[in-house]
Amino acid sequence: MRIWPVNRVVSMRSVAWIDGLQALLSGRPVVVFGGGAEVLPDLSRLLIAGASVRLVAPDVCPAIEALATSGRISWEAREWQAADLEDAWLAIARTPDPAENTAITEAATKRRLFCLANTHEPERSPRRRAAGPPLPDIALVGAGPGDPGLITVRGKEFLQAADVVVIDRLAPLELLADLEAGVEVVDAAKIPYGRSAVQRNLNEVMIERARAGRFVVRLKGGDPYVFGRGFEEVAACAEAGLRVTVVPGISSALAVPALAGTPVTHRGMTHELTIVSGHLAPDAPGTLVDWAALSRLRGTLVVLMGVAHIEEIANALTRGGKDPCTPALLVQEGATCRQRVVRSTLGRLAADCAEHKVEPPSVFVIGEVAGLPSAGSTAELAATEADD
Repeated sequence: MRIWPVNRVVSMRSVAWIDGLQALLSGRPVVVFGGGAEVLPDLSRLLIAGASVRLVAPDVCPAIEALATSGRISWEAREWQAADLEDAWLAIARTPDPAENTAITEAATKRRLFCLANTHEPERSPRRRAAGPPLPDIALVGAGPGDPGLITVRGKEFLQAADVVVIDRLAPLELLADLEAGVEVVDAAKIPYGRSAVQRNLNEVMIERARAGRFVVRLKGGDPYVFGRGFEEVAACAEAGLRVTVVPGISSALAVPALAGTPVTHRGMTHELTIVSGHLAPDAPGTLVDWAALSRLRGTLVVLMGVAHIEEIANALTRGGKDPCTPALLVQEGATCRQRVVRSTLGRLAADCAEHKVEPPSVFVIGEVAGLPSAGSTAELAATEADD
């Protein structure tokens, strides 16, 4: 059995290409040590391979916590122990402390266990690139609605050239699987101190890395300009004198209903499409949405970020005059293998969300198109008044 030298960083990508290791991981127990964003590329490769992943770390970044909450990995919030290596087929040591990673590697070696580890501080210098068109300082890339295959060609090209990737929680984690060793990954949700400060500090992270000569890709779920704060980030980077390129992405507002078998427009049925944010309740002081006006429209209404307030939203629309029997559907975790579709009506929508324990991210479609026969979807749950 080969034991990798403890004085070099071995990436999962290089091992997969050299030994075909990734193809052998399906169903195998893998233990991962470390909870920072640098672990995310490893986790993406392991999940693609179908490994059974157990992560051990006292704290984790929000993206990893979300993976654990969804059940895609298991997380034990504590310091590592040698006993954690028992029954594992592979170990990965990515703690912030190279000495600790070395200790994990030595413990794995005693058990004749493969261990991939960061045993020295990674280099953070810009990569040498072949001659070609000059890159911008920062690329704001829309990653699409969830399926890693739905990123644009240009977005994928920029991602493969990145020195730093700043990733959103909603961007497909699988896109990190092909990153070169040494690429820095920053979990955008990890930046501390509250919502407004989060955005300010995130801008500072991107600007700092770009000024150091490193090509930064800001990877955002969906389209960066559809409720994604994309223009705020572009404006901050441009104000800092940096060259910024925006790569549009496929918006979940259009793609997720389509992947659930429902068009958002249909000839002879709807001549209008309205996309709104539901992150604030209709009676919240800061809302900019005129729900009474929306209730009078005859076309399709798509609500993003509305899970927490879907009952208030449905009530506001019916108070404004929209028929409670109006067809509605929701799609949870659209464009992923965990996609769920619930078909309902406006009047029953909140109750059906509660019954089926709907969670974010979910897209709501309200209008006659939601009542069209499905053109193909996955994990669909009928929940209409007719079923009662």
